[in-house]
This record gives sequence, C-alpha cells and structure tokens, in this order.
Amino acid sequence: MWWSKHFAAIGRFTRLGVALVLAGLAAGCFEPLYGERSFTSAGGPSVRDKLSAVDVLPIEAPNGRPEARIGVELRNALLFDTSGGGSPAPPTHKLKIKLTTSRQSVIVDIYTTRPDVENYGIDATYSLTEITTGKVVVTGQTFARVSFDIPGQQQRFARARGLRDAENRASKVIADQIRSRLTSFFVAGT
Repeated sequence: MWWSKHFAAIGRFTRLGVALVLAGLAAGCFEPLYGERSFTSAGGPSVRDKLSAVDVLPIEAPNGRPEARIGVELRNALLFDTSGGGSPAPPTHKLKIKLTTSRQSVIVDIYTTRPDVENYGIDATYSLTEITTGKVVVTGQTFARVSFDIPGQQQRFARARGLRDAENRASKVIADQIRSRLTSFFVAGT
C-alpha cells in the first residue's frame, strides 16, 4: 500500500508543477492598464495617452459657495489622474461634470441637539464628448458618501476642518470613479 501514497504524492507535485508552468506562461500576457508602453497590442495609443487627451472642463458652481471649491478640487484630482501630473496631450474629448452636494446628521446629541456625526455626499453627472464630431460617447452618474465626526461641541474649527476633509475625500472618490469609467470606455469602447 505504500505505492498508493507514493503515486498520490507524485500526482500532487505534477499538478503543482503544471500550475506553476501555466502561471509562468500567462505572466507574459499581462499588460498594466495604466502603464506606459512603447508598443501596444493594437498599434494605437495607450490608455494613459487617451486619458491624457481628455479636456476636463471647469465645473460650474456659484462663486463663494462650497460647491465652487469642491468643483476645483474634483477637477484638479481628475486632471492629475488623467495626465499623471504632466502636461496633457492635445484634447480629443471634453468632459463636463455637474455636482450637487448634501449633508445629513447621523448621530445627534440628545441633550444639546447638536450633531456628533454627519454624512457628506456628492452626486455627479458627467458626459464625455468627442471634440471632432460633437457626439456624446459616455454619460453617467456617480456618487460618494463619507462621514465625519464632530469632536466636541465647543470645537467649531474642528467641525469646519472635518467637513472640509470630508469634502476632499468625497471629491477624490468621485474622481476615481469617473476615471475608472473613462478607462473602461477607452479600453472596451463601451
């Protein structure tokens, strides 16, 4: 009966060896999605180059309102995400974004009726338009909800800073979601 255990062990090592060989062969097929490469499989520009050619239009919001600062924050995050911080390519598409914001008290102190935890939300609608044809190729909606604590009732500046951090985090989430949707469009064409 020792031979059945011996063949079982050889079978396990054989399967492991085959799996490692297949993994090694498949590793050569991997292409990083956002990486720079000198030769693409289709012979065209890489995804990074296509994203760099997206002109992110300024986000319209009334001056002096928090939405104006959030719009600038979101646009800056998208510009950095699409161009990598470098100079963008000549635009082939333009991206238009509209924002709405909301705040909601989640936990309220029963003695003072002041909020201890609040949710901050951004809802965004966007459209990507080809510049040459004027055709809208991508439209979508996305949202982000983040919460922030108010550390004490007497710390009004901490509340203001918590709100600003929540706004920044929510705008970064929106920028990541829009960039992911644009990337899927440039890769798959849908």
